[in-house]
Amino acid sequence: MVYVENEFAPLQKVILAVSEFGFPKAVRADDLRFLPDTNTESDVTNAGKDFAEVYPEQQKAWDLERSNFAAVLEKYGVEVLRPRLLTNLEKEVGADDGYANFFVRDPFFTVGNAVIEGSLRFLQRTNEILPIRDIFEQQVYPDDCLYVAAPKPAIHDHGDLSRWHGPFIEGGDVLVLGKQVFVGNSGLASNSLGIRWLSKLLKSYGYQVEEIRLHPDILHLDCALGLIREGLMVVCEDAFLDGIPEHLKQWDKINVTLSEAGQLATNGLPINPNVYVTDPVFKPIGDKLSLYGIHVEYVDFQISRSFGGSFRCSTQPLLRRF
Repeated sequence: MVYVENEFAPLQKVILAVSEFGFPKAVRADDLRFLPDTNTESDVTNAGKDFAEVYPEQQKAWDLERSNFAAVLEKYGVEVLRPRLLTNLEKEVGADDGYANFFVRDPFFTVGNAVIEGSLRFLQRTNEILPIRDIFEQQVYPDDCLYVAAPKPAIHDHGDLSRWHGPFIEGGDVLVLGKQVFVGNSGLASNSLGIRWLSKLLKSYGYQVEEIRLHPDILHLDCALGLIREGLMVVCEDAFLDGIPEHLKQWDKINVTLSEAGQLATNGLPINPNVYVTDPVFKPIGDKLSLYGIHVEYVDFQISRSFGGSFRCSTQPLLRRF
């Protein structure tokens, strides 16, 4: 069965990312803008190389992070699915722009019983959906659910990312709360045209899609907002250009700064309304959640976070419901 009710209903089946990244052959200023500490000199040196080739020990640590996370998920009875690795041909096709197979949240997303392939803005991520489609053949095709893909984005030059026409719609920007769907727009990922497309798609199924304007340093909405359970959230209020959405204004808030948001402080993952996973670096947040009766599981995710994503970014649920 495929169904996602909201961000915190009991997680029963999830796709967990693998850990692949290739540096672009032709390094351009915006290519690696999603990384928090981009080193242009290093990027030029490593151009066209696989991360595992350049940093073998860090690659092992990265793989271990994902394995440790999988163990926590399985401890709570979650079925964990893993995408395959990219083929040599898939790597070569996108080599000039680099390649990625590291954050399964963004290439597609699930709203209710709709599985929706997104449209990614960064060129090295445009083929990231391909390793996931094997899972779709096993899990999505046999199920009585909707399966659609966003329109291919317009061809663009390599200028200002915020001016690219799209449509762009990325899973990290999409948060589901019953029939209410929040979609972030910072100019780095999803854009208004992509959000209009999603609204048009989901309206006939009874969903209300709300565009959330974000601070330009925030990559995705889930980098500024985490819904922990009904009435409780971790949030960076400074990231919301128009304030917190009306639906959430009465919720209890655990606030983080823009700096903490940049470190992925809001990007933990609820396994259910009573259990939450985050990095030990965010133990002060975990301690506050504990006061609300939330049990916090800690997994070191330093390498994953260095690529601009954390626990939510690394997962995409196929079944999450009460």
